[in-house]
Parts: sequence; C-alpha cells; structure tokens
Amino acid sequence: MKFTTAIFAAGAFFVSVSSAPVRRDVDPNLIPQFGIAAGVNPDGTGNCDGVNGIKIPCSCPPDRNAFIADLNANVAAGHATNNPGIAVSFPTDNSQASQIARVQAALVTLQNLRGPGVGCPASSTTLVAQQAAIQAGTAAPAPVPAPAAPAAPQAAPATGGVDVSLVPEFGVTAGQSPDGTGNCIGINNIKIPCSCPPDRNTFIADLNANVAAGHATNNPSVSLSFPTGNSNAEKAARIEAALITLQNLNGPGVGCPASSTTFSAQLAAVQ
Repeated sequence: MKFTTAIFAAGAFFVSVSSAPVRRDVDPNLIPQFGIAAGVNPDGTGNCDGVNGIKIPCSCPPDRNAFIADLNANVAAGHATNNPGIAVSFPTDNSQASQIARVQAALVTLQNLRGPGVGCPASSTTLVAQQAAIQAGTAAPAPVPAPAAPAAPQAAPATGGVDVSLVPEFGVTAGQSPDGTGNCIGINNIKIPCSCPPDRNTFIADLNANVAAGHATNNPSVSLSFPTGNSNAEKAARIEAALITLQNLNGPGVGCPASSTTFSAQLAAVQ
C-alpha cells in the first residue's frame, strides 16, 4: 500500500510540473536595432558620441545580448522589472501600433537597465527616430553611421541672441503625473525627472550662451550652430542645438533627457 501511494504521489507531482506554463523569449528579429555603436569618439571623461553627436556614456548602448535578456525579463513580467510602474508589452504582428509598442518596450528597457530611470539615454540609439518614422507612416530609418568628429564652431553674434520664434517648442509639460519619487511622465509615458523640461526662459538663456560660444558652454567639445534659414538642414541644426542645450544644462551630459521633449521626433521629421 505504501508503495502504491508513493507511485500515485509521484505521478501527481509529475502532472503538476508538466502543466506549468513555458515562458518564451521574444523573437530577436523583432527587437529594434540600436543604430549606434558604443565607444565612438571618447573624450577622456567617459563620454562618447551618440546620435547627432550628442554626448552619451561610452558604455551606451549596452551589450546587445545583455539588453535582450533584460527585455525578455521585462516582457515576461509585463512591466519594467527595475521600474514596475511602467508597463511593457511586445506584440508580434506588423501593425503600426504593434511596431510602436515594440520600440517603446526597447526604450523602457534601455532607460531602466539598472534602476528606475537609471540606464542609457535615448540618444544612445535611434529608437526615438524609428518610433517617429513608424508614427509618420514611413519606413524606419536605417542604422546611422558612427558620428563624425564635431565640425569647427561657426561664427556667432557676440550676444548669441537667437530669434525665439525659431527655438523649437518642448512639446511636453513638466510635472505630469508625479509618482512621488521625483519622476513624471514624458513622451510615450517614459519616466523623466519632474523638473524636465526646464523653465523655457532659462532654457533660452542657456541656448543663447551656447550659440554665442559656438559650443555647449557646459560641454565645450560639442559644437553647435543656430542658422536662421528655412532649409531642412538649417531646421535640423536648430533642433540639434536645442537638444545639446537640453542635455548639457548643468554639466557635461547632465541635463534633461530627450524624452522630456519632442525634439527627437521633430528632428526625424525634418530629416
């Protein structure tokens, strides 16, 4: 009798284990490419070049395999494991909404690699531009080549006074949906510091100083210009100047993330 009972118990245990759901990893072919290589043009202070020459940590973007492992964990959990308030989904069909959701899942994973809001900036990839292209109904851009060395600073007026009507609008309001930890909501529900984007007048004053200097005053190796023409190239240069100012407000690479504005989407649109 004891032997029979033991066999039954073992069989019951076997059935229970075999009926457990099997977690399947996402198809790596559907995971957006970074579009940027890590370690390009190091400046000796830990910063390298990201999209459009914006300074990013030289460790970004992360190792691809490590990133995919983190993405798999987030998709399995249904949220960012390092920032549980942010939901993550990874649909596999080819609809516009599903493509956008996959890029969003990659962005959330990227920006929360090591903790809430602690990871790599969006400018260490072309993910924001890819998302904007999908939303616009155009093909996602091909991976961009490694950024070239910054061009020589262009001559700027001594005052640096830019026409404020040409300064791109943030497109995001600071302080939306605070979570009590200093984080608020930016574009596509990405968590950003509640102090971002900055006060508009302060931002324009910093932009003026940068234009007058011909480079980011808080990150002198990054040149910028603010042409006033209406060509796509000149519009792109103005948005890049705004992005550089935004991301270097308080020091080299210390400012507000691109996701606290619609600058990257505006740049993709004019490019």
